[in-house]
Parts: sequence; structure tokens; C-alpha cells
Amino acid sequence: MRAVVQNDKKRAQLAVSTFRKTAVGSAALTLAAAALLSGCADGTEPATGHGGPAHAVDPRARAAAEHARLAAAARRWGLARAPLTPPAPPARKPEITPRDGFEVDGQEEDDLPPVFTTIPTKQRIVFLTIDDGAEKDPAFLRMMSELKVPYSAFLSNYLVKDDYGYFRRMQAQGVTLNNHTLTHPYLPGLTYEEQKDEICGMQAVMKKQFGKAPTVFRPPYGNYNGDTLRAAKACGIKYAPIWDEEVFVDHWEYRDWDRSLHPGDIVLTHFRGRDDWDGTMVDDMRRFLDKVTREGYAVARLEDYL
Repeated sequence: MRAVVQNDKKRAQLAVSTFRKTAVGSAALTLAAAALLSGCADGTEPATGHGGPAHAVDPRARAAAEHARLAAAARRWGLARAPLTPPAPPARKPEITPRDGFEVDGQEEDDLPPVFTTIPTKQRIVFLTIDDGAEKDPAFLRMMSELKVPYSAFLSNYLVKDDYGYFRRMQAQGVTLNNHTLTHPYLPGLTYEEQKDEICGMQAVMKKQFGKAPTVFRPPYGNYNGDTLRAAKACGIKYAPIWDEEVFVDHWEYRDWDRSLHPGDIVLTHFRGRDDWDGTMVDDMRRFLDKVTREGYAVARLEDYL
């Protein structure tokens, strides 16, 4: 009987000892994890036993790897070279005013949205904008995502309502979706109330389908009058960019006499495919990107400058 009691006592002591070691070990692990998380939270790398940071990546190596990735993507999409990387968005946004000759009566007095074709900047950047929404090419989404090319979409509901999901995928890639009216009419031919219905109606669609009513609007065909801008302002619009150049799958068109790109120019193209063009949106983007890159321009995000 005594031997049994002694054995039970030894087993109890062993259990207590094991519990204490486990508790100490768990506490040590907890403290180590906390230290690791603390290091990550303040931006520092956890130290290793060799006195150097663990998993540290040389910024030059990271940049070289990204350059190699973009070069491979450019080859895959048939570009002459990888697109140039745009500069960081400006800390102070430029002042946006109407282009000379593009004002309407009451422009300043009524603080109407400015109509402009270029962002004031000396940097060699241009802005890609794409209108309407007729063509919904998945290859285009892959191309622009892999190449990290920013662009802004101006949508008309009658062309996008058959597949809002396509543009939600675009939005998920960081693209800003903007207003281009419900039915793409010639706005100066409508009354103020009719124009307001077109613009505000699209604002409501954008809010419902994409979670946000935009502050940027492009009048169809680039045509507008004072009522257009007053209606746009009433609908929450702050800017009404049009364009300085337009790119098609087989040629470019220019607004200015010198037929050249300029720093800050807004470039227009359309969501179109073989039903309308002799080529695809990928072909269109290849023409656009090869030209701007060859001329030393990077593509920047329009909304970062507004």
C-alpha cells in the first residue's frame, strides 16, 4: 500500500513539474511573438541571432525584380518596351482651371466645374481616359493589371448595364469609374432639367452599382453648354475633363496644331473591339503605350491630380 502511495506522489510531482515547464515555455513563446509583432508594427525587421535583419530585401533588388517582371509582361503583350513608371502623386494638387476658350457664361461667378484638356505639370506624364463601356474585353483587364498602367473610365449606363460586374473587377484593380451620362446624348440639345436627369441619373447608378457617386464627369462627344455645367454641379460634379488627343487602334488624332503630346495631356480612347475597329482593345493599348513610352512619357492616374 505504501509503495502505491509513493508512486502516486511521484506521478503528481512529475505532472506539476511538467506543467511548470510548459507554462514557462508558453510564456516565452508569447513574449517572443509579441516582440516580433511589435517590431513589424513600427516598421523594423526582427533581429536574427547573427546580428542582421531577417527576411530583409534590398530595395535595389526589389526594384530590379519589378523591372524584370514588367519587362516580361511587356514582351508578353507585344510592347516594344515596358511602360515608364510615373512619379509619385503630388503632395499639393495643381490648380485646375478651364482651358482658354472653354469657359461658359458665369463660369467663375457660379463656380462651375472647369472643362480642361491638360493637367498643369512640367513632368513628362499623360493621363489615359476610356469612354462609354461597350467592349468588355477580359484580356484588356489582364494587360493593364500586369503592366500596372493607370487609367480612368467614363461610363454610360446604356452600354454598361448588361455587365456591371466587368467594371466592378476594373474598380477592384484601382481604376476610378466616372460619369458619362445615362444614354450618351448631345447634351446642348437638351433642356437644363433633361441634362440634369442624364447626369444625376448616372450618379445614382454609380452609387448603387459601384458604391460611390463620382465627382468627375465627361460630357458626351465633349459637347456642353452653361446648363451642362450647372446641372453637373447640382449633381455633385467638381471637374469636367475632356481630352487633348484621341487614340484609335490604327491612328491618333490631335486637338492642337502641333500634333504632339505635351506634359499633362489627357488622352481619350474608347471601350471598343472588332465590332467597331480593325483590332482589339489590347491592340489599341499597344499603340498607345508604345508611342507614349517611346516619347519618354509615363502614364499617371488622373484623379491623383484633382
